Amino acid sequence: MSEPAETVWAGKYIVVKKQGTWEYVSRARGIQAAVILAIDDGEVILVEQYRVPLGKRCIELPAGLVGDEEEGEAPEASAARELEEETGYRPDKVETIGYFQSSPGMVSEGFTLVRATGLTKVSEGGGHGDEDITVHRVPLDGIVDFVAAKRAEGVAIDVRMFLLLSPSILG
Repeated sequence: MSEPAETVWAGKYIVVKKQGTWEYVSRARGIQAAVILAIDDGEVILVEQYRVPLGKRCIELPAGLVGDEEEGEAPEASAARELEEETGYRPDKVETIGYFQSSPGMVSEGFTLVRATGLTKVSEGGGHGDEDITVHRVPLDGIVDFVAAKRAEGVAIDVRMFLLLSPSILG
């Protein structure tokens, strides 16, 4: 598309844009996200938290915004900080796996997927203020049953969980 995007509405955290017939959402101030794949002794660290747009709790890989607290912060540094805030685990090492788009037909946002290793439990986690994050350590060989049980409880499942579920789906 050659015509420029116009801002339809801008809030503190998101911007709604229109370009031709396309309407989409972007994060304000160029902020991005980091998503953390943290596996420790054959168990993956997951979070469960209430998500207002869904109206219910959701199972997710830990994640956080890059640059929301410190402009110019590297995704790996943001990921380490967010992992500790959300889950109470401090990683020895954080390495980038790659950059991925979230939902390219609706949002311009992407995220940096990182792998966190060498985890040390330093607090209970749970996030800041009213985030009310529940931390789950789930054996990798039990992830399919865990997700099925949470889905049966009415908990939403973030699409990035496909990363862990793909072997069972692909057969």
